[in-house]
Amino acid sequence: MDHPSDTTDVDDTFQLYDLRVEVICPAGERIMCGAKAGDYFTLEGEMLYLPPGQGISIYSLGAVLPLLAAKQRKTASSDWMSTDAEIACPDPNCPSRLRIVRTGVRTFKHGETTVVPLDPVAQEAPGGIVQSS
Repeated sequence: MDHPSDTTDVDDTFQLYDLRVEVICPAGERIMCGAKAGDYFTLEGEMLYLPPGQGISIYSLGAVLPLLAAKQRKTASSDWMSTDAEIACPDPNCPSRLRIVRTGVRTFKHGETTVVPLDPVAQEAPGGIVQSS
């Protein structure tokens, strides 16, 4: 007999893009945030990686961080999240930018990323979203 919370026949996988966030510095301009052209970090799932010996300004990171989870997810081709990729340095006197590039796709399993069980009702709703009445 099936138990309502039995999700063994439910596909619990989801995909996220791997991201590379690259520093773009206009040639000849004074950069105020400590970044250098070519600096970068990568995001794989929830893990952010910097190359050895490289840092990033907490203010620059703060400017881009709220966008990364959305950039990791599939979006409609007409969505601005799909087309806009450069984030301005938060220092108004710094001309550098951070460019977010989708570099690959990784598949995760719900049960390996959280202890919260899948809701079978949510799985049946369009887009997996359950609306309250």
